[in-house]
Amino acid sequence: MNIRRTPAHHSGPTRTIRRRAAALGIAAVAAIGIGGAGIAPATAAPSIPSLPAAGDIALPGPDEINDMVRDGVLDAHDAALLQAGKVPEQFRDAYEQGVRDLADLVAPGAVQERQDQRDAAERAAAAARAEREARTAAEQRRASTNNTPCPASARVCVDIDGKRTWLQQNGNTSYGPVSMSPGKPGQDTPRGNFTVQYKVKDEISREFNNAPMPYAVYFTNNGHAFHQGTLDTQSAGCVRMNNQDAITYFNALNPGDQVFIY
Repeated sequence: MNIRRTPAHHSGPTRTIRRRAAALGIAAVAAIGIGGAGIAPATAAPSIPSLPAAGDIALPGPDEINDMVRDGVLDAHDAALLQAGKVPEQFRDAYEQGVRDLADLVAPGAVQERQDQRDAAERAAAAARAEREARTAAEQRRASTNNTPCPASARVCVDIDGKRTWLQQNGNTSYGPVSMSPGKPGQDTPRGNFTVQYKVKDEISREFNNAPMPYAVYFTNNGHAFHQGTLDTQSAGCVRMNNQDAITYFNALNPGDQVFIY
């Protein structure tokens, strides 16, 4: 008597393999986390050392234990993902998901928290890079005296908005640009073409309570001058400069030299 056998139907073999791949990922993390501990070969029984007293044992606190677990899970997670290349490509996603799932189970949020920290560090580094580049570009613009309205005939150029000034000879910069402080609103430093009038080395301002104005080089007949002074605040209309810059201007300029302020 002939018995006809009906072939068995295997439902969802691919799904089963994927589940096994995920389980393999979980097992990989677990194995690595355990550290590959196995059964040690039989050896001669070692001598038992004396045990320390309970009070001598420094036990880790809860936070330290959490950090140890977290670090161990992250190390195991990373090591297991390094093995993902050995898993067939069609099952790799499931394997990696299994790795992540176990890491989140043992140390919830640790993987995402680390990724967030890395992303934040990258954003901070990018922002710092952009700030450095912007600062460098600004410094380069500040150092450049090209394409300014200052004519080649001027001996002194003053850029009020840029808070800088420089000396030039025949249109070529000979000193600077250097920082300066202009007049405050209501007592603005005048703009336009001027001529050096006279110089006073140890000048004082009688109008402002005998305030010192060392190395004063007057360019108007209304009391406007280049002179040494603080750059931290704005002036009453003069062009304040640092000490060495004021000395340089005092020594370089003479009555009749053209001053251009814009």
